Amino acid sequence: MTAPFTKGHSDPTVQPVPASVVEQVDAADITLQNPRRAVIALGSNLGNRLETLQGAIDALEDTPGVRIKAVSPVYETEPWGVDPDSQPSYFNAVVVLKTTLPPSSLLERAHAVEEAFHRVRDEHWGPRTLDVDIVSYADLVSDDPQLTLPHPRAHERAFVLVPWHDVDPGAQLPGRGAVAELLGVVTREGVAARDDLELRLPE
Repeated sequence: MTAPFTKGHSDPTVQPVPASVVEQVDAADITLQNPRRAVIALGSNLGNRLETLQGAIDALEDTPGVRIKAVSPVYETEPWGVDPDSQPSYFNAVVVLKTTLPPSSLLERAHAVEEAFHRVRDEHWGPRTLDVDIVSYADLVSDDPQLTLPHPRAHERAFVLVPWHDVDPGAQLPGRGAVAELLGVVTREGVAARDDLELRLPE
C-alpha cells in the first residue's frame, strides 16, 4: 500500500523549488492577481480508495502554485463504460483549486500524482488506483488533444457533476452551461453519497 502524501513528507513527484519561487507563488495567491480557478475530478477503485484520494489532495496542495479551496463529499459510483460487477466500485470526489500554473503544467502535475500512486494505463476503462482529471480551467475552451478543456465528457458524468455541484452550486461548465442544469439531464443511478466518509481540506 502506498502511503498518502502528507505535509512534511518528501514528495517524489517534484523537484525542490527555490524559496524565491515559493514566495512569488504565495504572494500571487494572497493578492489574487494571477491565479486561475480550476476544477479537478478524482477517482479510485483499487486499494485503499479513501486514503488514495486524500493523498492526491495533499499532493496537489503541496504543489507550488496550487491552493486547494474546496473538497467535495465522497461518492461511491459504479465503474463507467464496463460490464456491471466486472470491477470494484469507485470512490469519487471533486476539488476546486486556484493555481498560477498554466494548464499544461497542471496536467503534468496531475499525471505525476497518478504515477506516484502507481496508476497504470494499460487498459481503456480499466481499474485504476487513481484518476486525476482536469475538468475545467478558468473559462478556457480548447480542443488540444493533449488537454481538451473543459473535459469532453464531464457534462454527461454524474460522478463529476454531483460532487462539483455540492461544493459550488452556481458552477458553470464552460461551453456547456450551468452544472445545476446539466444535472437535470443526466441520471444519478449508480452514484451514491458516502456520508460516513470525509476528505479533509489541507491545512
